[in-house]
Amino acid sequence: MSTKSLRKEDVKRSWFIVDADGKVLGRLASRIAQKLRGKGKRDFTPHVDGGDFVICINASRVFVTGKKRSEKKYYHHSGYIGGMKEVTFERLIETQPDKIIRLAVRGMLPDNKLRAKMLRRLKVYPGSEHPHEAQRPREFVV
Repeated sequence: MSTKSLRKEDVKRSWFIVDADGKVLGRLASRIAQKLRGKGKRDFTPHVDGGDFVICINASRVFVTGKKRSEKKYYHHSGYIGGMKEVTFERLIETQPDKIIRLAVRGMLPDNKLRAKMLRRLKVYPGSEHPHEAQRPREFVV
């Protein structure tokens, strides 16, 4: 018997929709990362980008446990001396709720050349409206 390796020409992608309303951020992000990577597929191959598309709606209603809502901080640097910027979870959920889910999922994907390709297949929307009805996404329960 030989092991069959998936080729990029043979990849079949599906569309899934996830409702983030009331879901815990870390658990939601790990399940989304598995779908983007294709880990649940029968023909999973680590070095081939064989994952599915994921639409995440209601990103502004994601839930975090403990004191993370007021104490969790996100950092970025401007590139200049003393240019470290920080923003709390509470502030970021008001201004850019999609960024929170993107950063959480990004941290759970492998740090290689495929990560950017996988993240392009993640579509995050703060409300319940999305423009992907034509793809007929299937419900994905987290």
